Amino acid sequence: MSRRLFLTNKLEKLLQPETALERALLAVPVFRDGLLWGEPRFGHPEGVVAYHVKEVLNNIALIPHLSTADRSSLRLIALAHDAFKYAEDRSRPRDLTKHHGVLARRFMESYTSNGDVLDILETHDEAYYHWLYRHQAPSVRPLTSLLDRVGHCKQLYYLFFKCDTQTGDKTQAPLRWFEQTVMGGDVVVFKPFWPWEKV
Repeated sequence: MSRRLFLTNKLEKLLQPETALERALLAVPVFRDGLLWGEPRFGHPEGVVAYHVKEVLNNIALIPHLSTADRSSLRLIALAHDAFKYAEDRSRPRDLTKHHGVLARRFMESYTSNGDVLDILETHDEAYYHWLYRHQAPSVRPLTSLLDRVGHCKQLYYLFFKCDTQTGDKTQAPLRWFEQTVMGGDVVVFKPFWPWEKV
């Protein structure tokens, strides 16, 4: 049995969908292909996107006092956020209309009208980019542009960013910066699920 067929057969068991929508997404070929894409790389020693998604889902389960609605939204974001990395345009200069977050939003618009879910999907990497470019002129990537987009769901955005960042061997500096700069030190504490040795 090929590795791909083996993973396809194990996908539902690995990700344990909890709703009809989650199960439906795992049955869509282009979505499933995205979850099965990937090789080990910096930040993602697990390689396959589905393994990363499992880590994020495990972290979501650890958040204390999370409402049912927020948990459901975070799980949906986790399932879809990197599912279109395989389709992302990687040419230079980058065409950000073909970023995997934008592609994920477009795909998910056919499955949900939840604005928080869609906005977070589209911008889920923006906090990292703002941290990365924070020493450049403010006009290059003003943080206010991100906050204008996700201010209505800032806490949910933060929770997803935390769950996503505390996986693999990702650096934790962007998360600490976001917690201090955006959240003003108002942080949620939980022990993350880390199957990979931190470097």
